[in-house]
Amino acid sequence: MKKYDVIIIGAGIAGLYAAMNLPKSKKVLVVCKDIPWECNSFYAQGGIVTALDEEDITAHVEDTMAAGAFHNDREAVEIMSRTSIETTKDILDRGMEFDTNEKGELLFTKEAAHSAERIIHAGGDATGRYMHYFMMVQNKHQLQRNTLVYDLLIENGKCYGIKALVKYQPETLLADDVIIASGGVGSLYAYNTNSRTVSADIHGICVEKGIELADMEMMQFHPTVFVKTPFARKLLLTEALRGEGAWVVAEDGRRFLFDYDERGELASRDIVSRAIFDHKRKTGEEVYLDFSMFEEKWFAKRFPNITRTFEALGYKFPKDRVPISPAFHYAVGGIRSDTNGRVECIDGLYAIGEAASTGVHGANRLTSNSLLEGMVFAKRAVDDLLSKEQCSQEKTPIFDKEYRNIVHQEKDRVYKHRLRKIMWEDIGIIRTKKGLLEAKNIIYDMKNREIGRLLELRLNTASAIVDAALRRKESLGTHYIEK
Repeated sequence: MKKYDVIIIGAGIAGLYAAMNLPKSKKVLVVCKDIPWECNSFYAQGGIVTALDEEDITAHVEDTMAAGAFHNDREAVEIMSRTSIETTKDILDRGMEFDTNEKGELLFTKEAAHSAERIIHAGGDATGRYMHYFMMVQNKHQLQRNTLVYDLLIENGKCYGIKALVKYQPETLLADDVIIASGGVGSLYAYNTNSRTVSADIHGICVEKGIELADMEMMQFHPTVFVKTPFARKLLLTEALRGEGAWVVAEDGRRFLFDYDERGELASRDIVSRAIFDHKRKTGEEVYLDFSMFEEKWFAKRFPNITRTFEALGYKFPKDRVPISPAFHYAVGGIRSDTNGRVECIDGLYAIGEAASTGVHGANRLTSNSLLEGMVFAKRAVDDLLSKEQCSQEKTPIFDKEYRNIVHQEKDRVYKHRLRKIMWEDIGIIRTKKGLLEAKNIIYDMKNREIGRLLELRLNTASAIVDAALRRKESLGTHYIEK
């Protein structure tokens, strides 16, 4: 049985930045379910927010609060914005290269619902990929792939480690502290922009252990996604496209978003997603993203990955417009943690990044705050962890519970697809009480079938989302309930 000082579940930006800030003297294990770059951070396109200076903190806080329908925890938002200056300087000093102009000055862009150009980017439209690679190279600790966590070892209010399948073999891994940085819940939805590994397992364990999840009804949908592919993960068309001036148009070319909000393409994500969903539902027509206003050479340099990806599908950007739909994008809610990443009432357990809910995003995440949140609260969690007094070595309890069917049962695939359809149709962009109650019953029925451990965990998380949506009777942010 292996023992570590710290185990970090997840190798995205939050997990890797936590690892970067833990000294080499600590015995640290970073685990990921698949290959380390199969994570949401890797697919993040637009950029990372940084407050421009002390003066801009107030404006960034207000933009974040407004996007979050003022459901945010203001203290958490202020901490995130203020700390952004420090964390941005830190990775720049360590050698992270963001896009610059001819003079070597950082290029800033503006995206939806921001009042200033305060988003920096790398590789044009590949910020997450560049930052992830940079942090992978910087990581000085052991990183273990093919490790699927299926239980947290908790007894008497303390976390002692994890149970995981390591290369398909069950192992018990002990640690003084466990940091959850496992990401969101994307694979629960039929249409999503997430990595295939993001399937809500850890949230499901938390439901089982009585660990509080917060704001689980707040699930964010990205408005501009190309969904006409056979894969679950659909192709994201970054918010930065609209920030630079791309239009959302109906089949006849009309910019109909202004019928829903005076800001048009620059309204917050929840508004734009609902507008597109509603327009498609009412008219039965396609909705398109139009880039025809851009100069070809500039577009290819600013959005190289999008240009290449869609060229392989037969599109010639910026000449061609592309059909779009909203798709699930980001779990705004998550495992309740404080502003130091601590999970309440469980000693030695932290949650950071998309897996966590510090209250920083409120009812709807402001675009490009996600990479920033991952870094800020990773740093704070590590600072807290390192400042704790080391307890005298206590005897580790025996955790001998095992699960007969850890991975899957014969019919799990059928149930999984049924769940993804239900989540999209009934717990998606526009919800009704009737649809939520029907979904609750179907999920309950599936939970009582002969199913594998992983599907059971997904269903636990789905139940938490439905229950939270039923509790909130009025629309707020990403939670839109149709009367």
